[in-house]
Amino acid sequence: MPIQYRISLVSPETHCFDVTLQVDSPDPAGQVFWLPTWIPGSYLIREFARNIVAISAMSGKQPVPLTKLDKQRWQAQAVAGPLTLNYRVYAWDLSVRGAYLDTTRGFFNGTSVFLAVEGQEDAPCEVEIVKPAGKDYKDWEVATALSSDGAKPWGFGRYGAQNYDELIDHPVEIGVFSRIGFKACGVPHELVIAGQHHADLKRLKQDIKKICEAQIGFFGGPAPFARYVFLTLAVGEGYGGLEHRASTALICARDDLPLAHDTDMKPGYRQFLGLVSHEYFHTWNVKRIKPAAFAPYALDREGYTRLLWAFEGITSYYDDLFLLRTGLISLQEYLDLLAQSMTNVQRTPGRQLQTLEEASLDAWVKYYRQDENSPNSLVSYYVKGALAALCLDLTIRKKSSGAKSLDDVMKVLWQRFGQDFDTRGCGIAESEWEAIAQEVAGVDLTGFFNQTLRSVEELPLPDLLAQFGIQSQLRAATGSGDKGGWQNTASKPTMTLGVRTATEGSMVKLTHVLQDGAAQVAGLSAGDLLVALDDLRVTPASLDTLLANRPVGKKRTLLAFRRDELLRFEVEPQLAVADTWGLQPDDTNPVVSDARKAWLGV
Repeated sequence: MPIQYRISLVSPETHCFDVTLQVDSPDPAGQVFWLPTWIPGSYLIREFARNIVAISAMSGKQPVPLTKLDKQRWQAQAVAGPLTLNYRVYAWDLSVRGAYLDTTRGFFNGTSVFLAVEGQEDAPCEVEIVKPAGKDYKDWEVATALSSDGAKPWGFGRYGAQNYDELIDHPVEIGVFSRIGFKACGVPHELVIAGQHHADLKRLKQDIKKICEAQIGFFGGPAPFARYVFLTLAVGEGYGGLEHRASTALICARDDLPLAHDTDMKPGYRQFLGLVSHEYFHTWNVKRIKPAAFAPYALDREGYTRLLWAFEGITSYYDDLFLLRTGLISLQEYLDLLAQSMTNVQRTPGRQLQTLEEASLDAWVKYYRQDENSPNSLVSYYVKGALAALCLDLTIRKKSSGAKSLDDVMKVLWQRFGQDFDTRGCGIAESEWEAIAQEVAGVDLTGFFNQTLRSVEELPLPDLLAQFGIQSQLRAATGSGDKGGWQNTASKPTMTLGVRTATEGSMVKLTHVLQDGAAQVAGLSAGDLLVALDDLRVTPASLDTLLANRPVGKKRTLLAFRRDELLRFEVEPQLAVADTWGLQPDDTNPVVSDARKAWLGV
């Protein structure tokens, strides 16, 4: 008999889901139930069990004592017949990782709401989703990639999964939402958008279909799912995504979505399409091509791997590349995005301390637990990982004279590990990834991997890009808003404190004080609120101008609040260093230009 779940939205105003779990054949020694501590794709222990606010058990009409064994496990007293668990889950996490419920919408990942039955994780599961009562909810629908087990399309009712692992890998969106459908390579796809918006659904459908068809074609088809669903929440400010085997949960700013009168590619929409591309590519690279540490996932503890650079970094490399290959962005737009990534890493002092393998291994305690010192101590395996993937792609293409590429490596990984993962469940050992890349490329990449993954040497990007018809420019930033990009004329060097800032009210707040910068030397700290520079008020709009109105080497008096104390600092602003990259195509050499076209697919 299947494990039976019933999840009810009895009182959305309480932000609680009520869940009933029935086990027909409980463990005769006393059935144990457990909830995951983290959700695959987001590498942080999140302690979802802390949101269970009430729990009880029954067998027949008799209450059954429950003993809590630890932070995430409960054991029922031994019973002879079927066992029913009733529990309530508080849901107020407006993210893609947890569960959320109010009078406007509901959303949940199974890792937040479905207790596992220990010893029966491979048993089939049924889940009934129950609609809240009342006229306010009469138009609510359900969006999920879970297989229907009687529920009508977009309807409340019963759904099914082959086992617990599948059950928790299909998030559910509930409420009133916009939806569009299309077929990509013959496979039905749906996009739903919850939250207020005025998006051009026709353009979204057209653009996302291009991405999906390109990626299915990239791996050779057929798609590894029968249906795919994009679950999107539009908010005032927000960004994020989490991949699943046949769906993804996304959050975006509503202003990033295209409007009917938009004809250009605004930066926010380009970012949203990059997010769509990223999470969709994960359908292959991480959901099915996996590190051995994730096959299967150990959801009660951290799953350590040195390969996150390959699964997140390579995915981050291909997400924007597919926007270019599908014609959604221009070559220069793509190069600007690359330049911004290069600038991001260049401005991170932690790149000189942490290798990519270390960044992957330490994700659980560093990347997902960032603090005010993180830029000084770590590097992103997403951003630097994407640049390492670019270097690997260009290195393979160069060493093989264009015969092989990273594309070929990914396709072989799919053939050997991904396309039959559901039956074999075989992940990639840490040593295997590099060995397969060298085998496919037919060249020795040992030195490349040692430099790129296991040292803090700078990536050889400018030299590699030059060999593919891309000019690089390293310059100083023109101001605090300069994220990177090519400059045709040199600008006047700016002055800097060596900080990252945010606006708090009308004041400038230091969020990060960078290693060896003027602010650190002077004794300023993250959290300080800037008040005045040389007796002139500091505001978000005036800071750059105030820094620029004195010569280099001039000591300045800076007033700042630290907590509730007003402090005075003598600071010497520094000339901005060359930490900002720009890229542009160089078409002077036709042979090199042809190599670039082969790489970029344009």
